[in-house]
Amino acid sequence: MKRIAFIFTHGPHGNASGREGLDALLAISALIEDLGVFFIGDGVLQLLLEQHPEKILSRNYVNTFSVLPIYNIQEYYLCRVSLQERGLNQIKKWVLDAQVLEPHELRCRLSSYDAVITF
Repeated sequence: MKRIAFIFTHGPHGNASGREGLDALLAISALIEDLGVFFIGDGVLQLLLEQHPEKILSRNYVNTFSVLPIYNIQEYYLCRVSLQERGLNQIKKWVLDAQVLEPHELRCRLSSYDAVITF
């Protein structure tokens, strides 16, 4: 069985990349069981709680990430350096209970996947 990694690299608002990535992730989860989800760069912003996108007339899809465990998706990773660069390294509560890893640890995890899809 193939292992597929999804990498989120864009913030949740200003473009449709995150929303499209989440839709693709949910769709593929019906076919593939071994999925990993990585949040790198501005992608770490996808998991911030208490977002209010309606104030900029945007759709609030971020909380939908919290349903991933229901779809049997269990592996979530945040980049520690990305968090530090955005001043978010003190946050302990995220939309998902993601494991925070150093960049070299993320690369090692990613190397175990057969395919990588980036949004």
